[in-house]
Amino acid sequence: MLLLFRQRSLCSRRLKLSFSIRPLSSSRPASTKLERVPAIPQERQLPEHAVISTFDLFSIGVGPSSSHTVGPMRAGKIFIADLKELHLLKKAKGWLYSSVACQGLHQCRHHTPQAILLGLEGSDPETIIPTTIESRYNNILTNKVLLLGGDHLIHYDMDRDMLWRWDQVLPTHPNGMRFSAFNEDGDLLATNEYYSVGGGFVVNDKTKVDENLFYKGVDKSVVSAARLHQTHSLTEPALSSPSPEASSSGGPSDPNYDAVSDTEVGPPYPFESGNSLLTLTQNHNMTIAQIVYDNEKSFGYSDEDIHKKIFRIWSVMDECIRTGVTASAPTLPGRLGLRRRAPILYRRLMRGFYPGAMSAPSNFARIEAGTTPSMAPGGSIDAPKMRSENPVRPKQGSSFADLGTKSVNPTSPSTKRAPRVTGAFDHPLLPEPPRKTMIPAVDFLSCYAIAVNEVNASGGRIVTSPTNGAAGVIPAVLKYITEFVSDDPEKSVMTFLLTASAIGMLFKRGSTISAAEGGCQAEVGVACSMAAGGFAACMVSSPETVLQAAEIGIEHNLGLTCDPIDGLVQVPCIERNSLGAVKAVTAAQLSLASHGVYSVTLDEAIEAMRLTASDMSVKYKETSLSGLATTVKIPLSVPAW
Repeated sequence: MLLLFRQRSLCSRRLKLSFSIRPLSSSRPASTKLERVPAIPQERQLPEHAVISTFDLFSIGVGPSSSHTVGPMRAGKIFIADLKELHLLKKAKGWLYSSVACQGLHQCRHHTPQAILLGLEGSDPETIIPTTIESRYNNILTNKVLLLGGDHLIHYDMDRDMLWRWDQVLPTHPNGMRFSAFNEDGDLLATNEYYSVGGGFVVNDKTKVDENLFYKGVDKSVVSAARLHQTHSLTEPALSSPSPEASSSGGPSDPNYDAVSDTEVGPPYPFESGNSLLTLTQNHNMTIAQIVYDNEKSFGYSDEDIHKKIFRIWSVMDECIRTGVTASAPTLPGRLGLRRRAPILYRRLMRGFYPGAMSAPSNFARIEAGTTPSMAPGGSIDAPKMRSENPVRPKQGSSFADLGTKSVNPTSPSTKRAPRVTGAFDHPLLPEPPRKTMIPAVDFLSCYAIAVNEVNASGGRIVTSPTNGAAGVIPAVLKYITEFVSDDPEKSVMTFLLTASAIGMLFKRGSTISAAEGGCQAEVGVACSMAAGGFAACMVSSPETVLQAAEIGIEHNLGLTCDPIDGLVQVPCIERNSLGAVKAVTAAQLSLASHGVYSVTLDEAIEAMRLTASDMSVKYKETSLSGLATTVKIPLSVPAW
């Protein structure tokens, strides 16, 4: 499908922006600047190693989709920023024409129009206040004005100027945009293309290099040269020669390091596969987390920077869990009307780590992403009440979600009743008596993961880990470690996230982290693998065991399809994150018990995932054209946007 929108400015002069799709089969000279004349195609560049920054892989954004919300917003901002830098924004007058090609209804459901428009207004996913998105978008629709770059006002009529084309099928990658700016006489001023390739990354057909900078619009003149030569690959990876251009900006703290000389560009410990990463850890007697840490230092980050950035990521993850389990809204946005479950699941647990979350007083304020919960008169939320030994069961036709909005006294005559037992008592096999089931690891992991993805589905603040659709797995497992396992949570957070990022880099280079390319195995499957490796690393495992855990995590997610109902990141996405978190811990436990005995390596599993993604029908790659998206019949009466 193709999204088109055009607008007239207050000056009645001509400006044109357009998005379109082209295959990523060839690349052009590297440049983040807008091109006045199309560049001559050159031979495609392939990444020589897998190393990117942890802080590019784990980026802070907003829900519900890293590919269709975060990526388009960044692309819009980059385009407008480049127009400003070239002093072309004020010359771009008149009506605005834009298009984006995609494959299904999902882009409509993922706030793509909102993301594009707010990106063109200069907003960034990391800093935008999620609770303001809807009001700003409605203001654009109501007043029919768009403030390009925050200071150039043009007229915009949503009903007339935005048209979705459903007949466009992309040959290589479904999420592409092309922007073109024209002057008042209709002459082309500048044009550029962007592809949202998953995880919030935006690459360019002319500038596939430097994607980890380009997707954020980072000024390359002020960053380390070590970050200026990484490329993006959508095909079978292969080694290529290192870039001869700039010099290295520093080496690791290890005095025995000899991976890369100080005169070469790149990180000190480059790796392109799990096997090469394992070799580095053996040759230098370092953990995977230490390897990644020293690579980050070569990117220009100090020890203080790395610590601060890691805990900024973790604080957003942790706050996302807290927001999810304390949310008071009964349902998620969208025409499915899906009930929130994280608050109810959390109240049912015996123990709570967020004060006040187990009970919902009548005056409990609604908590949105980016806000803090209402405080009790004493300055903190009331302490949680422990659950009754005799849990209350809902009436016939009701659900546990109904109990979360009512004050229930388990000792009152109206609620004190014998539990219903299903089954005949005059049968040789008597029915099982009612009992409580409590499996702390499963219950908490599920609750945490569901909480994060409910925040994501509602458009809240999120960390792409590695994508928004799979954002619940890693925070859930890490939260479980810090609360139940670790004796040193601060060190565990560092070890977990740095180890997980190394595994994510391997998948990004060797296969994909985009559901549009590989189905849900590329999102929840990769997140499960990353979390499994991180968990194993926190158990003081050897690097070999860590990679084995990561392999088990992805091996048992191979072939996982992406077929969201009604195109929303809700069903089956939310529950799938819960299962991914549980599976990650199980994978780590299996690797710890295997004592180095295994048959499949992580590299072999990543290659298997790449081949599976290549063979998978496009109907199961985020298009909502088959699977659950078509077999589940849900009455829909109103449009989703």
